[in-house]
Amino acid sequence: MRAIAMAILAVTALSGCGTTTGDRGLSGAGIGAGIGLLAGPPGVAVGGAVGAVVGMATRPDTVNLGKPVWNN
Repeated sequence: MRAIAMAILAVTALSGCGTTTGDRGLSGAGIGAGIGLLAGPPGVAVGGAVGAVVGMATRPDTVNLGKPVWNN
């Protein structure tokens, strides 16, 4: 069950990223807060803040997963 939850989290994290700085910051904050939820209320605040900073600091082309499987 834990592996399925981690797979869903990874898919959600990768699909939530945007191309503008604001989109990446917002999706990073949401993802960080979701992961921080495991640690309780302080984890949500810290996770959201760290996720927002990382999302805004990265460029849209930083992560390149290659050609999508469905285009093969």
